[in-house]
Amino acid sequence: MATAAPLKIAIVGGGIAGLALALGLHRHGIAAQVYEAAPEIAEIGVGITLLPHGMREIALLGLADEMLAAGIENRESAFFNRFGQKLYAEARGKYAGYPHREVGINRGRLHGILLATVRQRLGVDAVVCDHQFVGLDQSGSAVTLHFRATSDGSSCAPVTADIVIACDGINSAVRRLFYPQETVAFTGINTWRGVTRRKPILGGRTYMRIGSIRTGKIVVYPIADEDSGNQLINWIAEIETGSNHRNDWNQQGDRRDFLPIYESFKFDWLDVGQLIRDADTVLEYPMVDKDPVDRWTFGRVTFAGDAAHPMYPRGSNGSAQALIDVRTLADLLAAHDDPRAAFAAYEAERRPTTAEIVRTNRVSPPDIINLRVEELVGDRPFDDLDDYISQAELRRLSDQYKRIAGFSVLEGTRT
Repeated sequence: MATAAPLKIAIVGGGIAGLALALGLHRHGIAAQVYEAAPEIAEIGVGITLLPHGMREIALLGLADEMLAAGIENRESAFFNRFGQKLYAEARGKYAGYPHREVGINRGRLHGILLATVRQRLGVDAVVCDHQFVGLDQSGSAVTLHFRATSDGSSCAPVTADIVIACDGINSAVRRLFYPQETVAFTGINTWRGVTRRKPILGGRTYMRIGSIRTGKIVVYPIADEDSGNQLINWIAEIETGSNHRNDWNQQGDRRDFLPIYESFKFDWLDVGQLIRDADTVLEYPMVDKDPVDRWTFGRVTFAGDAAHPMYPRGSNGSAQALIDVRTLADLLAAHDDPRAAFAAYEAERRPTTAEIVRTNRVSPPDIINLRVEELVGDRPFDDLDDYISQAELRRLSDQYKRIAGFSVLEGTRT
């Protein structure tokens, strides 16, 4: 009996999702080729948090210890108003009963670890850079992909594959072929991000949410220890502007656009204005997502990660959901003889779940605690928070988001 030819898989996009998918397929003995638009992949970017369900997926790839060594294990998440008063705190990761840790890490370092592992396990040629996707042709048995060189615009040789998985992010060029009129949804919230070197804050193992998007919110957490005793501190400022002005992904941020709002955030444990002023580089981003769609798969092509379900970058859940996507997809491709059956099972499992998370992040974000307290107390300091809301009710709000977003302690125990 003739042996079936190995499945030829093309992954468009060499970000976190694309590289993790290649590694997940390799776990099952399935080869894949990754095509990345960047002329070369460098370790750039700011911070990211690997939540316990994200670390679960990283552990399945055999990289949990390496990620922990490169980052910071969060022990606590704490919520504060803009006057520096603590509203609520809870344990995180293993300290909260999850089987996996919660780790803050530089996004570029995370990406670099994944890339090095792909090249080590799959070969140095497993990731092809300088390939910008421009189109595809599909028949009943194969897909032909077309690329051009990002560096000079020249045409690249066509690539033929049995199946294609789009992992090319929120502005996915592959998805645009099937949803050409689609645009990102922007509701007037802009963000600025930076990394600052300074002494540890609150013991150096706390993830902090301060203020609200109505009056100025900033998320602060450590992502690396330094030999000097300082830490790399990641921060994200979010402001609801009430206007249609949208930040640009492709330019440096200007502190003057948002720093004045945070100059009054001066506490005995942190001067937020100084934290922003001391950052080496500031990047700006719009807070955008896309409406969930009723279809990810088109014949031999499907979407994963942000290409499938762009969601607000809140609660650090986008990367975790992308990692779950690609592990699910890799497992199903290994279990089905027909990859189209695997695509159907993958979409049936993942699309409804991620659609609910996209909607939840819009109306009930993880910082709903800050917003709720501000509604009850007003934009002013309080003497006793229990006069307005109990810690049990704040815990309920936190647990409700985690259940919907798929990382309650119960969800975190599943593999």
